[in-house]
Amino acid sequence: MINRILEQQKALHEVLSEDRNTRHLILGYQDLDVLHSKALGPLLEFTDALSGEDHISVSHIKPVLSLFNTTILAPEEGETDMTKSLKKKILEYLNSKYEERVTQELLDVASFLDPRYKTQYISVNDVPIIKARLVSEMKMMEHKHSVECRETRVEEVSTPPTKKA
Repeated sequence: MINRILEQQKALHEVLSEDRNTRHLILGYQDLDVLHSKALGPLLEFTDALSGEDHISVSHIKPVLSLFNTTILAPEEGETDMTKSLKKKILEYLNSKYEERVTQELLDVASFLDPRYKTQYISVNDVPIIKARLVSEMKMMEHKHSVECRETRVEEVSTPPTKKA
């Protein structure tokens, strides 16, 4: 969309300047500088990667955030101050969305259970905690299942068959 706006900038300017009610929509030099900066491009990849409809994508969040922090949105030499500022603000915003401890635990568990990532994006100190938590949850589920099975068997044995009239 940004590329199309930049390609059609002159045509948009012509159309918008004809009507007094739309003149305020004409892009100024600051708007064009933002659109020309390459900071917004990676967000398309981010939204595409995290909005897949055919698969569960919560396990992708930590790897994608790591990629943004270390590569895609990392400041590069020769970038304008505006591009650096945009990248910094985008990173701050994205990181703030996932900084809560509960959210981090969920993301760690999801990444740990995904065979593509396992412990790759999890802090070395958190791996034993995650393993212990998952083992505990599995034991609890197994215990709950065995109790439900016993209750079902007791009900089957204690209920006499009913006679038909």
